[in-house]
Amino acid sequence: MDWTEVIGLIASALSSLTFMPQVYRAWKTKSVDDLSLLMMFFVFTSTILWLVYGFERKALPVLICNGIICFLSIILIYFKLSFKKK
Repeated sequence: MDWTEVIGLIASALSSLTFMPQVYRAWKTKSVDDLSLLMMFFVFTSTILWLVYGFERKALPVLICNGIICFLSIILIYFKLSFKKK
């Protein structure tokens, strides 16, 4: 594993962490009123496209990061559709 792969894995981990506080807060408060469903759809769609790219290029950092973000965006979309507005 070369240094660029290590940097990619670190960047992947940090990027994946960006959604975790939002998912935790939404779960804890049961409130997602401030989140845009359109934005979450764009995030979900972009991660699917990045996953296709990562599989095609065999780019592990891209696969890890976007796999996690895709999963977290699915959770946020689920929360948005299932939590009642306050």
